[in-house]
Amino acid sequence: MSMHVFTYGSLMFSPVWERVVRGSYEAEPAVLSGHVRHAILGETYPGMIASPGSEVAGMLYRGVSDADVAALDAFEGVEYRRVAVQVAAGGRPVEAQTYLYLMPDRLSADPWVPERFEMARFLGTYCVDKLGS
Repeated sequence: MSMHVFTYGSLMFSPVWERVVRGSYEAEPAVLSGHVRHAILGETYPGMIASPGSEVAGMLYRGVSDADVAALDAFEGVEYRRVAVQVAAGGRPVEAQTYLYLMPDRLSADPWVPERFEMARFLGTYCVDKLGS
């Protein structure tokens, strides 16, 4: 059974996404209400937590296979928990899965800004074993 996955950090970027999953998926911009995304202290990637009145822009991948969801779960690790959410994509509500950050004490007060994502640093740190695959 496939599912839609909402990403809001490093996985929004195809060079990261393509190193984690095997399949090819339709992707489109989406927004999740009631949540906020912050930088994680000392890291290049963000964490997202519930926050009424806030919203997070990200990317929705449609029809992600069970095998690739398992790969995403492994990639996100113990600092995140996958949960069901409803995002807005193309002006319509869509049921999706996303990853909430479980260590809010490690979040910076600063928002995480996608335009400042340090792609090369992230890939060199977290995707080294996937570069040749």
